Amino acid sequence: MLKRNKMKKNRKKGQSTVEYIVLVTAVIAVILVFLGSGGIFQSALNTTLNQGTASMQLLANRLANSYL
Repeated sequence: MLKRNKMKKNRKKGQSTVEYIVLVTAVIAVILVFLGSGGIFQSALNTTLNQGTASMQLLANRLANSYL
């Protein structure tokens, strides 16, 4: 009986280790997709920054032309 309980505990520990490895792998994959070169997050950030820069340049040109 004691030996059977030990085997169950070892199996549970091995199972939770595999679950932990799968979870860590999934988190790393998500980080690579969002933060990696050409990832979704980087593309969205670049688009937002480009739109903001274009708007600032447009306003600066309007101000410069209004004083002429």
